Amino acid sequence: MSDIHLLAPDALPPENPAADMDAPDKRLTEALLYLDGVTVTFDGFRALNALSFTVDPGEMRAIIGPNGAGKTTMMDVITGKTRPDKGDVLFAGATDLTKLDETQIATLGIGRKFQKPTVFESHTVLDNLRLALKGQRSALSNIFRKETGEQRDRIDAIFETIKLTEHRDRLGGALSHGQKQWLEIGMLLAQDPKLLLVDEPVAGMTDAETAQTAELLREINADGHSVVVVEHDMTFVRDLGVRVMCLHEGSVLAEGTLDQVSANERVIEVYLGR
Repeated sequence: MSDIHLLAPDALPPENPAADMDAPDKRLTEALLYLDGVTVTFDGFRALNALSFTVDPGEMRAIIGPNGAGKTTMMDVITGKTRPDKGDVLFAGATDLTKLDETQIATLGIGRKFQKPTVFESHTVLDNLRLALKGQRSALSNIFRKETGEQRDRIDAIFETIKLTEHRDRLGGALSHGQKQWLEIGMLLAQDPKLLLVDEPVAGMTDAETAQTAELLREINADGHSVVVVEHDMTFVRDLGVRVMCLHEGSVLAEGTLDQVSANERVIEVYLGR
């Protein structure tokens, strides 16, 4: 929870009457992630249209919606890949993400997993996690550097979470598709993020892998990490058991439980079908 102290408007110092009225209201930042009125336009196409939502500390939510709804652009904005035309994007209190680049945002504690897993296939699973450890900067040298006891404990805990302990000495390229997805999630965890953005984690997975991925994300969330999952698999979303938000044409179309969102006539019309 933010340590920001809330001030009533009339409690502002009298010598500051001309505060910038266009600046985001720092009193509304108890959320870990705060988007308000975020708009992005590409060559006349409005990818995000005054998008507003929040993610609380320790919350996991799922985002659904048709292709072109703005889901990827939303994640691009949060991670600094795309600058919004207007709107506020605040993290962990009052950090303005629109002023930072991708590296600075990652350092703050925002990790992103893309749909296609990207692991070091010619290195072992263990070395993949060693390379990803928070604070490591010289990647190749760190493969051969003896890790501290704290780092070993951290890696062992991640192995337990992603259920790849018995595969620690296998090459990343030898893992199944699902195992590569779990390894990449583990690599994000090695960075100790406050917020994970996970894009279609179960695409191409078997039913058993899908169920295990839901269990993995629930465990990560229970460990205190906030998680935002973009997914099309409604069975998986239901298994997560979290609040759902449906995007359409760059803004929030419906929000609530999966049953509530699935019953929305507009969601049925533009996304789920009958």
